[in-house]
Amino acid sequence: MNGTIGTPVLEGRDLVKHFSVKQGRGLFARRSAVHAVDNVSVRLDGGKVTALVGESGAGKTTVGRLLAKIIKPDAGSILVDGRPAPAARPRSYASTVQMVFQDPFASLNPVHRIRHQLARPLQIHHLAGDDVNSAVAGLLARVALKPPAQFAAKFPHELSGGQRQRVAIARALAVRPRVLIADEPVSMLDVSIRLGVLNLLADLRDEERLAILYVTHDIASARYLADTISVMYAGQLVESAPSVELTDRPAHPYTQLLLSAAPDPDRAQQPVLPGHGAPPSLLAPPSGCRFHPRCPYAMDVCKRKAPPSVTVGAGHVAACWLHVDPAGRQASENGVPAAELEKETQKR
Repeated sequence: MNGTIGTPVLEGRDLVKHFSVKQGRGLFARRSAVHAVDNVSVRLDGGKVTALVGESGAGKTTVGRLLAKIIKPDAGSILVDGRPAPAARPRSYASTVQMVFQDPFASLNPVHRIRHQLARPLQIHHLAGDDVNSAVAGLLARVALKPPAQFAAKFPHELSGGQRQRVAIARALAVRPRVLIADEPVSMLDVSIRLGVLNLLADLRDEERLAILYVTHDIASARYLADTISVMYAGQLVESAPSVELTDRPAHPYTQLLLSAAPDPDRAQQPVLPGHGAPPSLLAPPSGCRFHPRCPYAMDVCKRKAPPSVTVGAGHVAACWLHVDPAGRQASENGVPAAELEKETQKR
């Protein structure tokens, strides 16, 4: 059943995921929490691509796995068409939400031919009909692997990286999903064939109205493919906006830093930001704004208080104290909760 107008196909609200890791050895070992994802909200609309961008370790893949229900959140909720998703990952959820993984070399079983890899999900979900070969051929044709019979007879090791990734996408499409989560789908491919895979995802969005989450560290490819870009840093969302708006007018210093490291001749102006340092350890994230140790604009309030999410334009939100007026910063210092401060800031 399709969602109502304005209701996202898939939505994650205030997702939290901490991983427990052991530090030290023997009697002195202790367990600590890695703050992989903290209060992240993402919505995926039909016929739209949402990009989740950030450095390695920012929590992007964890968000994708939470939405695919491969791992369970510690807190927060996942909704399908505005209704809570089942607690487990039943077959009905798997047929709605599919994930394409980063490594095309590890995502396919090396001992089976491509025909088997595509026929298996069709059979499990009872979608093959009377002619499995035709169904497999149709999937291969959808991802531009032609002639289908030739590719169906091959083993994964006989394909190039780009061809394997197309097979992985075809396998995800076999169950007729409404949501496709693509986790760094082109990062392990040759530069010369990345564009073909990105164009394939764009075609699936436009022709089949799929809701796509594109997870990447490459903000330039996100601008090319995505309708909306959300930027993550150290387990938290720091900025979200339509792709052109975000890349032309970045509001958060971290987004500016990402863009300065990835020049794009299509942008009106190349931002320059003298960033320094490295991402923090998620075992002990910095207090306040997690970006403040690297931010050239950091103020005292940045070190003590997490910034509210501030609307800085149409559909453009940034979590940064630079966009809160001095009175609002003082109110925060006096103990006004971030949620109330966010409402007051948006009124102004």
